[in-house]
Amino acid sequence: MKNLGIVIVAWNSADQIARCVQAALAVSEGPIVVVDNASSDQTLTSIPAHPRVEIVANQENLGFAGGVNSGCRRLSTEYFLILNPDAELLGGLEDLVAAASEGAAGGQLLDSQGSPQAGFQFRRFPTPTTLVWEVLGINRLWPTNSVNRRYRCADQNPGVEQSVDQPAGAFFCVRRDAFETLGGFDESYWPVWFEDVDFCRRLTLRGYRIRYTPKARARHLGAQSIRKILWSSKELAWYGSLLRYATSQFGWLSRRMVGLAVAAASVPRSVKGILNGHWKANAFGVYLKVFALGLGVFLSGRVYERRMPLRKGSALQ
Repeated sequence: MKNLGIVIVAWNSADQIARCVQAALAVSEGPIVVVDNASSDQTLTSIPAHPRVEIVANQENLGFAGGVNSGCRRLSTEYFLILNPDAELLGGLEDLVAAASEGAAGGQLLDSQGSPQAGFQFRRFPTPTTLVWEVLGINRLWPTNSVNRRYRCADQNPGVEQSVDQPAGAFFCVRRDAFETLGGFDESYWPVWFEDVDFCRRLTLRGYRIRYTPKARARHLGAQSIRKILWSSKELAWYGSLLRYATSQFGWLSRRMVGLAVAAASVPRSVKGILNGHWKANAFGVYLKVFALGLGVFLSGRVYERRMPLRKGSALQ
């Protein structure tokens, strides 16, 4: 499909990027833009050379949102497909584009055994209660609770095409005009997490429709680049993005309750971090910063944070 352009944002993805691009070339006809976010491994040299593949080598890590935006700016196609580097397209792109005709759509993600990735295909928008239960660990300790089941759409059949709130950002198609109307992804979600949720929420509020189709499929390993982020930075980034979403989408009281939950959860999580061997990464200091983030939202309704290196030796600030 020549009216569909593909954007792949990579960061230290040397182990996956070649298979991802080769699979995309095999099932698509349009342009492919690979945005490398200042990888320190061999990602750039691992990207297959092809006339339809354009490589954008960023000198700094723009984050997932920034990478998506810069990649989409290179495309002139009617539709954009945002694809993770650890995802391999299997087919069904025509069905995906058809599903995205009213705004956006997601396809079905399969694990290495070919089974649907339950709980990850699509979710409902998180409510304040959802995020409070997430940060307090209730959903992990009691995954069958009604709040978690509703959030992860345990009551929906992933084998059926349907309207959804937020498909997985790893395999996400959006109409060009809808993307441009919203100004793309919000780059304040750095380096990752919740930028796709925020984007889908804003799409819905603008009246666009989001669909999911199991006819479009991709094999997905999941979280390959995230595993390479320094643990301390990963914790701060996840909580920071969660709080940013809460402050942008929830009202005065709800955002403060989420902030209070984050502050409260930082105490037991610091103990858990130490017991899990993260004492070398200063788990207490990390969660002291998380506590400050949550407390800041509770008191002011705003997020105060600074960016930290994603891994040892990173030049990021």
